[in-house]
Amino acid sequence: MRLFSEDPKGSCANEADANPLATSRFLGDTGMMSNILFVCGKARKRSPTAAAVAAELLGHSTDFAGLSADADERISTEHLDWADMIVVMEKAQLSRLKRQMKAHLKGKRLVCLDIPDNFEFMQQELVELVTARLARIVR
Repeated sequence: MRLFSEDPKGSCANEADANPLATSRFLGDTGMMSNILFVCGKARKRSPTAAAVAAELLGHSTDFAGLSADADERISTEHLDWADMIVVMEKAQLSRLKRQMKAHLKGKRLVCLDIPDNFEFMQQELVELVTARLARIVR
């Protein structure tokens, strides 16, 4: 399992002004960093892009996996045990994840970004869409 995390490169007095998402938390007011797993079909384009974008913008540890048998990084119970939040790209993937891994989802926050599979890895439009959708789910 490879993880993305944004390593601090020194302190910035006004970090929140530079990136309002950087200080937002996915786990409410616990003050704890969360581990976010991004899931798509084959883990080739959308979920690796979303994981990289989230790590940079939010400073959380992120990872990605795919639901398909031929995914580059197939989702495992290890992924699910590690994650505090699981973010899927499509509603159908959320349903499939619940069917396949229901026992391992207890206590996890599940989110669907509703991002179709018509982008390339790190395509600018995908990066912008992921950024906008993450801003909606950050509390």
